[in-house]
Amino acid sequence: MNTTETVIVEQFPYWDKALGANGATERGEILVYVGCGTSYYLAQTLAAHANHAGRPAIAVPGAEWLNRPQFFWPDWTKTHVVAISRSGETSETVAAARHSRAHGAFVTGLTVEPESALAKNSDSVLASPTHPDEGIVMTVSASLMLLMGLQMIGTPLPSSVVGTAERLAKALSDALPEAVLSRSHVVFLGGGPLYGIASEGALKLMEMSQVMTQAFHPLEYRHGPISLVDEKTAAVMLYSADQKDAEATLVRELQDKGAFVIGLGGPGDLSLPVDASQETAGLVLLPALQILGERAAQSRNLDTVSPRHLTKVVMLAS
Repeated sequence: MNTTETVIVEQFPYWDKALGANGATERGEILVYVGCGTSYYLAQTLAAHANHAGRPAIAVPGAEWLNRPQFFWPDWTKTHVVAISRSGETSETVAAARHSRAHGAFVTGLTVEPESALAKNSDSVLASPTHPDEGIVMTVSASLMLLMGLQMIGTPLPSSVVGTAERLAKALSDALPEAVLSRSHVVFLGGGPLYGIASEGALKLMEMSQVMTQAFHPLEYRHGPISLVDEKTAAVMLYSADQKDAEATLVRELQDKGAFVIGLGGPGDLSLPVDASQETAGLVLLPALQILGERAAQSRNLDTVSPRHLTKVVMLAS
């Protein structure tokens, strides 16, 4: 077991510490979630949940919000920017936080580094300690920032969510067949608040195993991309409670075209139940998707401690 896998399976006590560590904010402005890479996909997930909870929200990549915010939201004074960065040093995110405050927005930094540049350029900070051995690949810190972000909009997170996530990750790890790990084209499908999670699953597997991945809203996949499906394709369906029948129909189509389907929360060639509400499903799924990326890398003899071309902190040259 390498360091990446160790961190993934040892993340759950950190969840326990973060549960209840912060509560819902009462600010009334539109929420603008800003982040880069994994943090942007967390932003998409949190914005979807915030909207469902009656808190108007959008998600914007860090560089886009820094350089062209007027294309996303026109009024700085009615904006609460939630800037998400594991290290708190990501160039675009820190600059976006600083720029937002300078124009009158209230900024919350969501990070695991309370003494970071992001924290120093925010009006408020949400932070929780992460695993000290987490390396380049972002795993437990992603889970923790999603957890804190959900609590920030008032999502109830029962203590049972920790054990549920741990059991799902182990079940997926134990059940994964070589048939899926050897496929060269992997598609992640998730709708509503699970689209950001599907995108994060795709990113994890791609950066860890160097396999080409894509993420789509499930029914959008029929509109063109399905033409790529063949016997080299694996699909990971993140089932939604409100669209399960339509998603199951799509899964059957993918299977008929040669894809091996992992069904998380519904039918597939490998099917695993997800014992979570719509509000907590994304959080519960994250560790399982992290394990999937690690197993795909191991099957190709790749070391995820030092993934190709990646660094732990992305800082643009000035």
